[in-house]
Amino acid sequence: MFETSIELLKFHWAAYSIYALLIISVIAWFGVNLVRKKRVKSLFRIPFYTYIGFLVVGGVGHHIFTYNAIPWVEEDIKRHHIEPDRSFYIEIEDHRWKLPKMVAKEGEKVLFDVRSKDLTYGFGLFRKDGTMVTQMQVVPNHKNDLLWTFRECGSFDLTSTEYSGPHQYDPNSGKDLMLVKDALVVECKDKKIALK
Repeated sequence: MFETSIELLKFHWAAYSIYALLIISVIAWFGVNLVRKKRVKSLFRIPFYTYIGFLVVGGVGHHIFTYNAIPWVEEDIKRHHIEPDRSFYIEIEDHRWKLPKMVAKEGEKVLFDVRSKDLTYGFGLFRKDGTMVTQMQVVPNHKNDLLWTFRECGSFDLTSTEYSGPHQYDPNSGKDLMLVKDALVVECKDKKIALK
């Protein structure tokens, strides 16, 4: 149902905004009944508990619905049966990436095998507008891999998403020294317009 994390976040924004307003209405309902001079009769309590039940079912239902609709969940659960279309081996040491040329095609399953030789880093791929595509933590001297199916094409930037000390940033400008612009290029299947 949701192709990218952007689509999912838009849906969550709308759903959680509505849900938050409904929860606030419960607090308002409680506040109004708290200051009333006349006690609420038991006949009027039934709608309140029905409303609370509706909120519980709605909240749990939302999470069950989105769990099954998030595109990468099934891939994570079944990943031991999935053969990647493309793999990239990446090393990090002393706040520097050792990257191969990374080019993939839209729809391919890509395995990022990332190794740190010294510190805990993050491996984060970002769209040009700064929104995150995916990320993982990279622990030193361990296998850290991420399987991802690219459902969007374009050029993606790479940086560490884990604080690994002040050496990641230029002391004068504050610039992220681990930021690699256009680290990954995902080619479109057809001639549709790529991400900007």
